[in-house]
Amino acid sequence: MVCLGNICRSPIAEGVMKHKLKQHGLDWIVESAGTESYHIGEPPHRHSQQICKVNGIDITGQRSMKFTASHFAQFDIIYAFADDVHAAIRRIGGSKADMNKVDFFLNELHKGQNMDVPDPYYGTEEGYKHVFDLIDKTCDAIIENYKNGNHKGKTLFG
Repeated sequence: MVCLGNICRSPIAEGVMKHKLKQHGLDWIVESAGTESYHIGEPPHRHSQQICKVNGIDITGQRSMKFTASHFAQFDIIYAFADDVHAAIRRIGGSKADMNKVDFFLNELHKGQNMDVPDPYYGTEEGYKHVFDLIDKTCDAIIENYKNGNHKGKTLFG
């Protein structure tokens, strides 16, 4: 799960997906990162933590990390949360950028539309609720799309 700073959208997605994987008994590996280093080592935004907590998910232990070219070798799927993030993933990956592994997160709900997950950083708590709901539905779609063995034992980068 890759967004800009790894404190709003992608930590919510990591938490939601891990929660759902546990419920489904799936052993996928999911992590999140940001394309920028604004918040490296910081916990998720307080509103991200709060919306997850309200929904029974604890993301307080997560810490922001930066997406690197090595993630292309480490993960099978890399989900970009926005167009600028998708472009940054390509730039960061350089010669190691296997863009066949990269897709827009919301393409799991809206095939081929390359839609952005809105960035709630400068908004209100209500924006985080909307983002949580989008992520929740998309994580359900990812599980439905891949649970029949397509990613058993493989690593997902959200």
